[in-house]
Amino acid sequence: MPARTHQVLTRPDPDTVIGPIHEYTDEQLAQIDALREYAFSLLLPPTDPYHPWELRWLQAPDTLPRYMRAAKWIIPEGQRRIKATLEWRREYQPDLIRPDEVKIESETGKIIITGFDRDGRPIIYMRPGLENTETSPRQLRHLVWCLERAKDLMPPGQESLVIIVDYKSTTLRTNPSISIARKVLHILQQHYVETLGRALVVNLPRLLNFFYKGISPFLDPVTRDKVCST
Repeated sequence: MPARTHQVLTRPDPDTVIGPIHEYTDEQLAQIDALREYAFSLLLPPTDPYHPWELRWLQAPDTLPRYMRAAKWIIPEGQRRIKATLEWRREYQPDLIRPDEVKIESETGKIIITGFDRDGRPIIYMRPGLENTETSPRQLRHLVWCLERAKDLMPPGQESLVIIVDYKSTTLRTNPSISIARKVLHILQQHYVETLGRALVVNLPRLLNFFYKGISPFLDPVTRDKVCST
């Protein structure tokens, strides 16, 4: 078991072996290049204030490969997916969510980034029992802010993260609504494709089984295979 720490961990242990590492065939690299050409044809003009952020996202080494993997290497599907995410990012601007905008959502520690797993994946630890605000778009923006920060903390070569949802002390009052959970799933599955490496749901009381059943139909097969409940 790793030693306990009271420090903020911004990088995994130096001995960590990053995984999984994705390797591509020449054909797949050509498909990634084709998607790159298409995506850059949609790029905002340099005069647009959001242009630098969009360019930064498109130039990230993991962006285009993730979208082609999610599209099962079908170029038109990859184009559809990345176009939809570009449109979403322009409207939502996840890179520009200010800490003070979501500060109140962080006060109880209901969502924290807490180190890395053995593969060097950042861990987002969620505790619905510490909910301190009413349902609002700000709750969703707070989660997106945490996703962006977790991505910032990914070491070179790492493209995924781990989410742990701990239902200890959660009640019907503090549990997020099914509508919010569905929106979270939509954003994660459509606009952070191939980013979830593993999701662990722990201490889920029988009282809230209906909640898990309510969101299960909205889990795509790839996401469902990554979720483990204990």
